[in-house]
Parts: sequence; structure tokens; C-alpha cells
Amino acid sequence: MSEFFQANAEVLQRRWPALFERLMAEDSAAVQAELVQGLGSTLSVGGIQLTSRHDRLHEAQIQAASLPDKAQLHVYGTGLGDLPGLLLERAGLQRLYVHILNGALFALVLQLLDQRQWLDDPRVELFYAGDHPDLFTPFFALPAELLLADDFNAKVRDRLVNEIHLTFNNREFDAQSPAIQQRLQECLPVLLGDADVAQLFGTCTGREVYVIATGPSLEQHFERLAAIRQRAERPLFICVDTAYRPLREHGIAPDLVVSIDQRISFRHLPFEESDGIPLVYLPMSDPTVLNAWKGKRYGGYSASPIYAHLREQCPRGQLHVGGSVIHPAVDLAVKMGAARITLFGADFAFPMNKTHAGWDDGDLGPPVNQARQWVRDGHGQRVSTQLNFRGYLCVLERYIAANPHVEFFNSSRAGALIAGASFNPEFMQ
Repeated sequence: MSEFFQANAEVLQRRWPALFERLMAEDSAAVQAELVQGLGSTLSVGGIQLTSRHDRLHEAQIQAASLPDKAQLHVYGTGLGDLPGLLLERAGLQRLYVHILNGALFALVLQLLDQRQWLDDPRVELFYAGDHPDLFTPFFALPAELLLADDFNAKVRDRLVNEIHLTFNNREFDAQSPAIQQRLQECLPVLLGDADVAQLFGTCTGREVYVIATGPSLEQHFERLAAIRQRAERPLFICVDTAYRPLREHGIAPDLVVSIDQRISFRHLPFEESDGIPLVYLPMSDPTVLNAWKGKRYGGYSASPIYAHLREQCPRGQLHVGGSVIHPAVDLAVKMGAARITLFGADFAFPMNKTHAGWDDGDLGPPVNQARQWVRDGHGQRVSTQLNFRGYLCVLERYIAANPHVEFFNSSRAGALIAGASFNPEFMQ
């Protein structure tokens, strides 16, 4: 081992002996790192530079400047130690929490560079990011390590990315947008004539509910769901809008359909056989689709600012929304009083090399071959996905954590592992 490693190791063994043992078990030799030169130098792992190769210090100064002058700060990723070192120059900093995103990479850096300047500072606490179920703020996440995060720390990595992208993702939902204001005005007559979704709250206290989404694993369950649907006593079936057509094609009529997306059309929600099937919607829905629906309609809102004026003008119940229709569907089940919820097709990924059940590749979004991200599935293996799906998963997991009085189950191991949801043994294959 290098002299740098011996010096770093002494600090780690003294301050965090258990963490040091974990680092020693990491396979740093498997990290394919190379030195790259510019005006300065840095390490590159799989073509991803850990820092600038021209001016590491200036880059770290820019990163540090994005963080407020708070007594406690969090840094995700260890890099080459530049950012922690700079932040510790702040006189008002009382505690700096550094969260490792790639254990093997950090073990390698400890062999190559002296990290004692920040490791030995008594204000520093060092963790594996994955030791905590969620992120902490205020934080800075090193960009390279958001790409290089290992499997153990991937769940927190996903939440960091989702948090960083939040403002960008919400750009389409500007309350002052003419297109949004026009849609809300077009939908208002429908909303005024329909029932309040709050009328459904508390109507199924203690009942089991199946919330059915459109992930590929839903295809494994069509036959079972059709049989269960025929039972005299059975769970309540709530499906998202894009699952409605595949379910009907397999002879399954849901008890409730939930729709929130302005792009949902008759192609997704054919109305011909909708008699007796209630539809729960938000006012961004297409009013022509709503008017054609034959079942009873229930309108509601989310907490989005785009509904602020309508909430005053026409009060209605509120559903939790976090980017995907799965969120209000689950929230509806909880507010109706569900004691147990089993999720179907809630994959947030592309298992079986498919994007959705009952739809062709690319019908409901980017095709499989454009997937550049991954999550861990129920078997602990990586499965491909896209960035927004990972964000939707984060929102659902936080919702589950906030509702411990409800038991959540997943019906398949094929899709993303959902923290807080056990696997329903009735549907495990």
C-alpha cells in the first residue's frame, strides 16, 4: 500500500473503525481509473472525470459557492477531496457530513491522494450514502459520482438526481402559461357539473385495494386478476388511465379509473364500455374525453399552484401528485380507507425489455433502446429505466414512508424494488 493510504488509514481507523473495515472490503482494483492531463490532472473512470482536468480548485470553488452559509452541510460523493477541503475553510461551519456514493472508488482515492486535510477535521462525519433512507439538505452532489454511484448507494443517488432536477421538471407547469389557463377554463364546466372526489374518501375503510399501473410485469397477472375480479368478495380495483385499455382487452373491468395527464386521449380511455365505471380526474384532463365517459366522474386537485385559483372558485378534494398518475391512484386508495394496497405494474423500469404492458414499444414514451439509467429490481439486479421513472419511484417511496398505517405490497420482483413495499406472496412466481 502507498504511504498516502497508510496515513489516510490511520485517520479512518481512529475515527470510523467500522466504516474503515467496509472500505477495506471494497474491490478498488476493479475500478478502471486512469490519469488524464490538461492544464492540471484528474482521474477518469470509464470516461467520466472525477473533477476538472484543468483547474480542480476553481471547480470546487464554484461548487462551494452554490451552498449557503449554514452551520451544517452535506456533500454527496468524495471526489478527490477538493470540495470538503474548501468548505471546511468556512469559520461558521460546525458540521460537514460527507456521504460516500462509490465505496470502491473512494478506497482507490485513499491509495492515491492524501485526504487527511478533511478526514482529520473534527467537524467532519463520514457515511455511506445508502446507510440513510433519504437525502439531507442543504447538499451538493458531485456530478461525476451521480453517474458512478454503486448499487448500495443507488437509492439515495436517485433521490439526489430527482431533487436536483425538480425545478427543471416543473417548468411545464407554470400557472401563468396560456396553454394551461386555456385547458383549465375548458375543463371548468365539466368540473362544476361533476362530483367531488372527496365523496369517495372513507368509503372503503379497512378494505384491500389493488392499484394497477401499466408496467410490463402487469402482463404476468392478467389471468389472475380476471379470476379475482369474478369473486363475490374481492379487493377494490383502481387502475391508472393507461392500464384501462389493456385491462378491458383481458376482460377486466376496474372499479375506478384515475387520470391526470392532459395528453390522455380516446386512444387511452375508450369510452364505449365505460358504463358504471367511475373516473377520477384532475382539471388538466381533456374535456372531450371526460364528457364522453359514461360512468360517474369525480374531479379533484393536486397541490400544484396551477390549481390555486380553481381551489378557491370550486373547492374539491385533493390528491397527492408527484409526476405520475400512480401517485394519485395510490393516494386515492389510502384516502378511501385502504388497509392493504397491492401494486400491479408499478415497475418504474423496463423489465422483459418492454416499456409498458399492452402497448407497443414507444407508444407511451421513449422506446426501450433509449433507456440510459438503471434501478435495482426485486432480485437485486440492475434493470434499465429512464430518469423520470426513477423520480416517480422516489416520490412513491416517500409517500409509503409517510403512511405507515397502510400495508403496501408489490406483486412482482421484475420491476424496481420499492422501498417500504413487501412482496405479496399470492402473486410471486
